[in-house]
This record gives sequence, C-alpha cells and structure tokens, in this order.
Amino acid sequence: MHTRSAPAANGPAQFQNIWSATDDNEYDLRMLRPPVLPPARHEPPRLLTCIDPRFVTTVNGWMDTQHLKGQYSQFAIAGASIGVVAPAFAGWAPAFWDNLGASMQLHKIKRVMVVNHRDCGAAKIAYGADAVASRDAETALHRKVFAEFKAQLAQKQPSMGIAGGLIGLDGTLESLA
Repeated sequence: MHTRSAPAANGPAQFQNIWSATDDNEYDLRMLRPPVLPPARHEPPRLLTCIDPRFVTTVNGWMDTQHLKGQYSQFAIAGASIGVVAPAFAGWAPAFWDNLGASMQLHKIKRVMVVNHRDCGAAKIAYGADAVASRDAETALHRKVFAEFKAQLAQKQPSMGIAGGLIGLDGTLESLA
C-alpha cells in the first residue's frame, strides 16, 4: 500500500506532518515524537467534564496546575454531572457508571473530580432556560445537580471521594461542595 503525506498542519513541531493518507483515502495518526508520560500516581482521580470545546483547554490546564498532568482518567459527557443525573439524559448514566467501574479496576480510581461550567447548553436542555436565567439560579442548579451526583456516587461507590467545581467563561473555578 502506497502512503503519501498530507500537507503540514499548524502547531508544535512534533505534530507536523503526522497525518498520512493511503490510496484508499483512509487516514491514521502517526506521531513523529510521542510525548513521554510521567508514571501514574498511586491513586489517580477521575475527571468528569463537559464536552463543550470552550472549556477543554482551560479544564485540562487547571488539572495541570493541580500537579495531575498525565495522572487522571477523564470522562467527558454533555453537561458533566448534568449528563449523568438529569432525567432528560437518563440513558447516558449507565455509560458513565460502567466506565467509572472499569477505571476503578484498571487505574485504581479513588476519587471523582467534577467540573461543570456556566452557560451550559445541556443544563438548558435538561432543566429549561429559566433554571439558568440568572447567575444565582444557574449556581443553585449546578449545586443541586452536584448534590444529586454526589448522592448517587455515595450509593454506587461508597468509598469514592468527590470534589466539584463550576467554571466560568472567564476561567474562574468555584467550589460546588
């Protein structure tokens, strides 16, 4: 099978020319210089985040400031904890709980770190626009959802630790506890 290089992508040097296309127009990712990952800590956390692309870099950067770079298992779902506990998304919960169980087994997860965010579309879908119409209402909803998530976690995994935060559009993280 003949391989040809795609045009160079913008970005760090180690990620230049990493895509190659076969004659069948199938693409695969080939890292020229893969990063060296640090050894895993004894008890890495599980990070539950939203899929909103506005927050991916900020949340992962915050995890780095907590000295957790390369140390955590991540699960992203629309709404973060909203996607796990809201009745509107009831079909999604089993995927989270099953995946958490696998992470506990594979990575010895002992705690869950939840990061919800402001201006969450999933919150509007699940609870209606009025539930997030003001900053106070939005905060109250996220605290209520986090409390429900915490209760479900305590029921399903009683030994699991938990922490929760609500991140703003400006990157400010406030506690949900």
